[in-house]
Parts: sequence; structure tokens; C-alpha cells
Amino acid sequence: MADLEEKDRAEETDASASEKTQKNKTGINTAKNVLIQGTILAAASIIAKIIGLIYRIPLYRILGDVGNSYYSTANEIYSIILMISSFSLPLAVSRLMSERIQKGEMRNANKVFLCSMRFAVISGGILALITYLFAGIITKYVMNVEYAKYGLRVLAPVILIFAITGVFRGFFQGFSNMVPTAISQVIEQLVNALVSIWGAWVLIDYGRSLVAEGENELAAPGWGAAGATFGTVASVTVALLFMMYLYSRFNRRFRHSIRKDQTMKRESSRYLYRILILTILPIILSTLVYNISNVLDQGIFNAVLKSQNYTEKQYATIWGIYTGRFRVLMNVPLSLASSLGPAVVPSLTAAVAAKDKASAVRTVHSSTRYTMIVTIPCAFGMAALGGPIIRMLFHPESGMPLSSGIMQAGAVVIILYALSTLTTAILQGLGRLREPLIHNAVALAVHVIALVVMLRYFNLNIYAVLYSNAVFALVVCVMNAMSIRRYIFYQQEIRKTFLIPLLSSIVMAFASYAVWFVLNKLFGNSIATILAILAGIVVYLISLVAFRGLTESEMRKLPKGEALIGLFRKMGLLR
Repeated sequence: MADLEEKDRAEETDASASEKTQKNKTGINTAKNVLIQGTILAAASIIAKIIGLIYRIPLYRILGDVGNSYYSTANEIYSIILMISSFSLPLAVSRLMSERIQKGEMRNANKVFLCSMRFAVISGGILALITYLFAGIITKYVMNVEYAKYGLRVLAPVILIFAITGVFRGFFQGFSNMVPTAISQVIEQLVNALVSIWGAWVLIDYGRSLVAEGENELAAPGWGAAGATFGTVASVTVALLFMMYLYSRFNRRFRHSIRKDQTMKRESSRYLYRILILTILPIILSTLVYNISNVLDQGIFNAVLKSQNYTEKQYATIWGIYTGRFRVLMNVPLSLASSLGPAVVPSLTAAVAAKDKASAVRTVHSSTRYTMIVTIPCAFGMAALGGPIIRMLFHPESGMPLSSGIMQAGAVVIILYALSTLTTAILQGLGRLREPLIHNAVALAVHVIALVVMLRYFNLNIYAVLYSNAVFALVVCVMNAMSIRRYIFYQQEIRKTFLIPLLSSIVMAFASYAVWFVLNKLFGNSIATILAILAGIVVYLISLVAFRGLTESEMRKLPKGEALIGLFRKMGLLR
């Protein structure tokens, strides 16, 4: 009898060990899948941002600083309204569908999609109409830039189109498939680039003809900005058509899965609408609070400078330099963090549903490491080569000292915004939807106070916007990290995630600037800048591996990881 009991205990121990091993393998695969899907989305996003950077160069020259200020104003207001109506839909849909797919509830997952689509049409349609009707009031009395109204009116229909597109993207993300979203982003940006340049070129001429007839001189850049926003209308429409095509192709297999679903639990439409709203509302408010700082920044900046006797043309020019140069470049490294978010959320949601804490911890650790390893050197590179990059891309006739100063001061903003964006997505994936809202609200209050004080009492001008944004992102990072630690008892390690990438980036920054300084005298700014950037990438990778900041096992999780390992072994940096 004792032998039988001992045998049973041994079998139970073996089964437990086997189950634990299987969970560990699943967790590792989940973390690896997050990196792969995140890398796909990040690569597409970076490609899209590079396309955006390239087309913004001729667009910047067509519109000028004032036109770029109007263009960014229309886009900022449009983005805020988009967040209220539908920007959170892909995240919410992917999260709700992922929960049901994890449980095998395909019918309920499909019902989530259908209810979300109805919600998108209603909310997007109402807010598109409101935006069109009140565009002039918002731009004139809230933002103090009246001639941005033309661009905002052009963007109004996009709110509805984007809402529908977002539901399709959330559908595929719910299956942890980022490829449709990635491809649609690249197509969207290509169309946007072509149509924006054409529209700006055509309508700025129309604006100039109005000026010649006696209209205010600001009408020309205002109409030019409106022409540029036509690119967004065309691009989002094409993205929607592409997503509808992919859905029609995938729907046959999905219907087959629905027919095989034997789950007895059937969720009502009323219940799903309630869950959808309860899921969306905290994400909307959190995202809105997180991103509304850009609109508040411009509104406060314009109002304070107006009270200091700056003209609209003067403060619009300064803001145009900030948004048309720095923020365009800043969005390239930030696209990594914003792309990893959609990949992290469904994976963390599935881990929470399966009560697999180990998988959640691995996902948080790997995504944070990955983000910092890429973002920190980008920020330092932009600080070291900010002036040369601006000269190479934009060939500005004025404002170079200000542009260079903004690029240097903005490096820390890039790092902190990347980390705060990712940690917010992590909390949402863990099901902690209220915390990001609270953290962002607290950070926004601190941010606004800091901005007003620095503008009014320290006269820091546009640098006040940069420093207050750094304060905002820092507060969000600290509060998010505390919440993540509290809910999964995890604290990100410091040395490999932050210190070694920081040290490697400092080495890279000095090396890349030295290369530019020497080659600039021989080949001129553009060639010297390109070679300095390439040299910086090589120096950073070598430094990262030499300081043991990237292990062999971590490299294997990356695309072409084996090739990197082979290269570093030949160099003697790996055994």
C-alpha cells in the first residue's frame, strides 16, 4: 500500500513538473511571440515614420513654418477628437476578442467584433459632424490660430473612416496577428505622402490668389495646410479598403471556427456594449489625458506669448519649428514603443486569463528591455547630430540655433515618452485600466503647472514645452512602474535595461559626432551626417555586446538573431 501511495505521489510530481515545464515553454514562446509581432509592427511603423519624415521635407518647404504650425494644429485637434471617438477601439477590441479566443468562445468573439463595428459607426459619425461644424470656433478661440480651421474641416470625415478601420485592426490584433495592421500602416503612409504634397501645392496657390485679392496673408499657409490634410483623408480610406479586403479573405476560416464552437455561454449584445464601453472608457480617458498635453501645450504657449506681445505669425513660426522639425524626427524612435503596445496587450490579457504570471513577467521584461535598447541610442544620436540632421533634411533658411537646441534638450523627452507609452500599454494588458488614467491625470496637472511657471516666470519659451513634457512622462513612468510592481510583483532590472544602453549610447554619441566633425570638412554636411549615423550604429552595437548588455539568448529572440550571434563571435565579443 505504501509503495502504491509513493508511486502515486511520484506520478503527481512528474505531472506537476511536466505541467510547469510546459507553462515555462509557453511563457517563453509568448514573450518571443510578443517580440516578433512587436518587431513586425515596429518595423512597419518605423518604415511609415521614415516615409512620413521624407514627405514632410518637401511639405515643410511648401508650407513654411507658419503653414506647418497650422497643419500640426489641425492634426493635434483631430487626434484628440479621434481618441474620444475611436482611437482606443483597436486596443479594446483586441483585448476583448483575445479573452474569448483564449477560452475558445469564437461566437462571442465574433459578436464583440460586430458590436464594436456598430459602436464605431455611431460614435465616429457623430463626432465627425461636430468637428466639421465647430472647427472655426475651436481653432480661433481655443488655439488662437484661426486659419487652421480649413485643415480641421477637411479632417472631419476621417474620424468616421478611422473608427471603422480601427475595429478591423483590433479584430486581427485579437488573434495576435499584427501583419495586417503593419501592412496597412505602410500603405496608408505612402498614399498620405503623395496626396499631402499634391494637395498642399495646389491649395497654397489658391490661398496666394486670395491674398492677392486682399485676404489676410495668413490665408495662404492656412489653405496650404488644408491641402496637406487631404493626404490623411485619402490614406485612411485606402487603409480601410485594404483591411476590408483582408477581412473578407480571413472571414471564411473564421466562420468555420465559429461553426465548430461548442461553447454553451452566449453573450448578449447589451452585455457586450456595456463591457465594450467599460473597457473603452478608461482607455479613452487615459489616452486622452496622455495625449491632450500636446494641444494644451500649444494653447498655453500661444496664449502666454500673445500676452507677451508676440504676433500670431511669430509664435506660429516658433511652434512650426518645434512640430515641423523636432516632433517629426522624435516620432521615428517613439514608433517602437507605440508599436509594441498593441503586441503586448493581447499577450498579457491571455496570460492573465490563464493565470500564468511567469509569462506575464517575461513579456513585461522583454518588451521593456527591447524598447530601451533601441530608444536610448536614438535619443542620444539625435542630441549629438541634431543640427546636422536638421540641415541635411530640411535645409532651413532660418531657425537653426533654435532647432539644434530643441533637438539636444528633447533627448530625455524621447526616452521617457517611450517608456511611459509602453508601461501604460502593459497596465492595460494586465487589466488595470483605471491606473493609467489616474497616473496620466496626476502627471498632466504637474505638467501644466510646470509649463505655466516656466513660460511666465522663467521665460523659457519653447524650451518650457520640452522640459514640462519631460516632467509629465517622468511622473507617468514612476507611477506606472509602482503599479506594475504591485500587481505582478515585478521590478525591472536596472543594469542591462537602462545603465548599459545608456553607457553604450554615450560612447556612440561621442564617436558619431567625432566622425561627423572630421568628415564634414572633407565631404560636406549630408554625406558626413549619413556616415556618422552608420558609424554610430556600429559603435553602439559593439559597445552593447562588449559591456554584456545583450546576451546570446536575447539575441536569439530577435529577427536574424543567429546571424548577429555569428557576427559577434567572429569579432571575439561572444564566446
